[in-house]
Amino acid sequence: MAELAALIFDFDGTIAETERDGHRVAYNAAFDEASVDWNWDVPTYGALLAIAGGKERMAHYLAHERPEIDARERATLVAHLHERKRAHFDEIADRLAFRPGVRRLVAEARAAGIRCAIATTAAPSGVDALLRREPKFAASFEVIVAGDMVPKKKPAPDIYLLALERLGLEARTVVAFEDSAVGLRAARAANIATVVTPSVYTSDEDFSGAACVVSHLGEGDDAAHTLAGAPPSGPTIDLAYVRSLVS
Repeated sequence: MAELAALIFDFDGTIAETERDGHRVAYNAAFDEASVDWNWDVPTYGALLAIAGGKERMAHYLAHERPEIDARERATLVAHLHERKRAHFDEIADRLAFRPGVRRLVAEARAAGIRCAIATTAAPSGVDALLRREPKFAASFEVIVAGDMVPKKKPAPDIYLLALERLGLEARTVVAFEDSAVGLRAARAANIATVVTPSVYTSDEDFSGAACVVSHLGEGDDAAHTLAGAPPSGPTIDLAYVRSLVS
């Protein structure tokens, strides 16, 4: 059996619940600021999350909902709105809560000499905006690969393959943490065992292929509830449990 060498975390929805009350709100602020006549309500944004990447999400929306806008104008508009959305997200990131157990498990891993990384198709600025409020936690992540560092976004495995390359590790020594079916597919395509903690928007998705699916990682009296796979021996997903997932 391989020895666990690293944990790789997705960001949005996995480390923190950022989508509904973070990114969606920031997009709508950018739309209002630019005086464009659309608004992404909670269900609309949930459907758009099937498209990985913010710029890709807006381009998809415009192509289907605003076909009267020509391709050149669409590209310019997407670039402008995405930049403004980043700025608005930075302003509200401090209000977004980390998911239960994430900081605890990262601390356990680092104390045991297990490396930690983030692999996300979110913009690096969004990651920085959330993590900077806890410098010690931020410093726990040796590698952060994000945004447009790879040609293909999730569900392609590219971002995970880049993380493995930067870490200098084989997939069989790593466990990934994701919240969505798209992210799970990306991690599994890179041959990485994956723990899924469904988020607000992803609870009804198909997580076939996950090593386990749990409500969250567990924190104090807030126990992790197992939805699929072998349950942990205690109330939390701890390092001993994660070690059992590598092969």
